[in-house]
Amino acid sequence: MGKGGMSLGEMKDGEEVNMAAWLMSLNTLKIQPFNLPPLGPYDVRVRMKAVGICGSDVHYLKTMRCADFVVKEPMVIGHECAGIIEEVGSEVKTLVPGDRVALEPGISCWRCNLCKEGRYNLCPEMKFFATPPVHGSLANQVVHPADLCFKLPENVSLEEGAMCEPLSVGVHACRRANIGPETNVLIMGAGPIGLVTLLAARAFGAPRIVIVDVDNYRLSVAKDLGADDIVKVSINLQDVAEEVAQIHKAMGRVDVSFDCAGFNKTMSTALSATHAGGKVCLVGMGHLEMTVPLTPAAAREVDVIGIFRYKNTWPLCLEFIRSGKIDVKPLITHRFGFSQKEVEEAFETSARGGTAIKVMFNL
Repeated sequence: MGKGGMSLGEMKDGEEVNMAAWLMSLNTLKIQPFNLPPLGPYDVRVRMKAVGICGSDVHYLKTMRCADFVVKEPMVIGHECAGIIEEVGSEVKTLVPGDRVALEPGISCWRCNLCKEGRYNLCPEMKFFATPPVHGSLANQVVHPADLCFKLPENVSLEEGAMCEPLSVGVHACRRANIGPETNVLIMGAGPIGLVTLLAARAFGAPRIVIVDVDNYRLSVAKDLGADDIVKVSINLQDVAEEVAQIHKAMGRVDVSFDCAGFNKTMSTALSATHAGGKVCLVGMGHLEMTVPLTPAAAREVDVIGIFRYKNTWPLCLEFIRSGKIDVKPLITHRFGFSQKEVEEAFETSARGGTAIKVMFNL
């Protein structure tokens, strides 16, 4: 099961019992003991301090699955995290107890061809926090490889460190789409991933960014975060042509579109709105299968690219935050402690949506 952790600070025989939030069954979370694995020579033991709730966490809670990953037995939830080093393995030279770190949650094999080519995010043997059957990080402590723990600059908080995980999705998407100072960007969806993609695209130099959503509140947040314009759309497929015209009026030429929702409607809009020779990057995974106008897009040589998680993004995310090029703090809208009641309330808050963007646990 890879690495992991266990506890609420309870004591047993004079030793702290590591507690974690376990997904027990449909809509059921329970804080209970989580035994730490032995500390390997290249591992560190980290006391969790900030853990965010991702949409995939909520999906597991509500359906016990996310895409092809199915929860078949109780699993510790959570993967957006940062904490403080408590203990280091005998061969760890770069970290010491007391260091504040952000954790990259995926452990790849480093032996397969994809890993050797540098595309370790596609490793078929990936062990990723809170992806069945691997346990997650919403726990008092976890054990994790030291090379996946990144020291936080002095002016970067633990909450900001935890936000490197969702921000990494936006950074990886911008790298895949070659965003730069000559790239006008359209973003479909103003949820948490759409908003971090907005922040990343601006940091990469995109001169004009328009964001599209069905929700007025999320569009207002996008505007506050620096979107040049916003477009309110419907959920009806028959409105695509009219809405593409609105997008072109707001944007002009669309060089790259990011679909951060992943539905028939959003992908159809992105493909139709993108200029000839441009790119559409599918980030969200709302629908496993879609019916979209691919042939007209192909006739305009619009490239369609996908992303899966991220690779080698934490150093750049931390530099963007340290330097002030990206401010993730406004995305954290709700905070909770680590009690049974608060864990349940936090997940319900995240699931309801509304004004909740990023829900964060402070342990």
